[in-house]
Amino acid sequence: MTKFDFRKMQEATRLTRAGRLNDALAILQSATTSAATATPSTPIIIDGEIVSHREVPVRLSAVTPHFLQAFDAARLPATRRQPVHITDIAPEEGRYISSLFSNGDGSRSYKLYIPSSRDAGPKPLIVMLHGCTQSADDFAAGTRMNFVAEAHGCFVAYPEQPPAANAAKCWNWFKPADQERDRGEPSLIAGITRQIVEAHDIDETRIYVAGLSAGGATAAIMGEVYADLYAAVGVHSGLACGSAHDVTSAFAAMRGGGNVKNSRVLRGAKPTIAFHGDCDTTVHPSNGEKVISRVAAGQKFETQTVRHNSPTGHSFSQTIHRDAAGLGVFELWELHGAGHCWSGGSPAGSFTSKDGPNASMEMLRFFLQHRLPPS
Repeated sequence: MTKFDFRKMQEATRLTRAGRLNDALAILQSATTSAATATPSTPIIIDGEIVSHREVPVRLSAVTPHFLQAFDAARLPATRRQPVHITDIAPEEGRYISSLFSNGDGSRSYKLYIPSSRDAGPKPLIVMLHGCTQSADDFAAGTRMNFVAEAHGCFVAYPEQPPAANAAKCWNWFKPADQERDRGEPSLIAGITRQIVEAHDIDETRIYVAGLSAGGATAAIMGEVYADLYAAVGVHSGLACGSAHDVTSAFAAMRGGGNVKNSRVLRGAKPTIAFHGDCDTTVHPSNGEKVISRVAAGQKFETQTVRHNSPTGHSFSQTIHRDAAGLGVFELWELHGAGHCWSGGSPAGSFTSKDGPNASMEMLRFFLQHRLPPS
């Protein structure tokens, strides 16, 4: 057990929210070796909640998730807090419904967009994992994925992370219990996916998973631990699977340090498309390349990088890794001048930028080029 100074924790949280991440991390690290004694007349309070009136021995891992959540959101642009209108979430032709999934690891609500397409045959499904502080509706409005999916007859699912699981509604990508097949959050997300497959006419060879920030990191995990369920992965401003195994390594990964741990033997090349702004101050830009390096490790592809301008005049570099048949198996989009936000998104949602290439359209274009072999 380590005696932890909650007053230092409080100061670290304040500095993080002010954007002074290096100062905050230094305080957090020093706090693990010191102890604070508080009397009943001087209670320790964090975010208005009394934590203790006395010295409390705790494990560092038990208190730092709160700080990590603040770190993950500290440098994000201001979010919109007004209710999102349904016309910003989904086209009127389709249906947008709420549902719930439960198993032994808990339960999660989710939203599902059902396209209006009457074409015969099973339809593709995209599972979208929101970022910290976001909701399913907010993420759907910001990415406009439902509108893109409607044009291609795709279903879109939006699992929601509740505050009870993470105070900032982040997916817990840095926790070992939430990085394994049939455990924790991966079990719940996969369960939602399978529930939709059972209830609707879904093409099981064309199921995809994508996410932003913490959701992007979780999408990378899902693509690896459920390689037999998802045909391709999209990671926007996120981190590679294996980037962290605890709070300390999560800090390091988000700041661009640390190494991606390769503990699993990957079964073939999982098609992956990654977007990352080169001015991202929340998740270091180097993580975009690490996402691709992780899934491409040990394999040879023809690689080409081309610099483009978006319709709004913003430049980006696109690196494509092609197989022997010329199919793009991996794509890395480096967004020049962009921060921690969904590229080409709508201001109706949070953490988006209308500038740059349309990440939703490009992800879906990439996804539909790939499918799992029939079982």
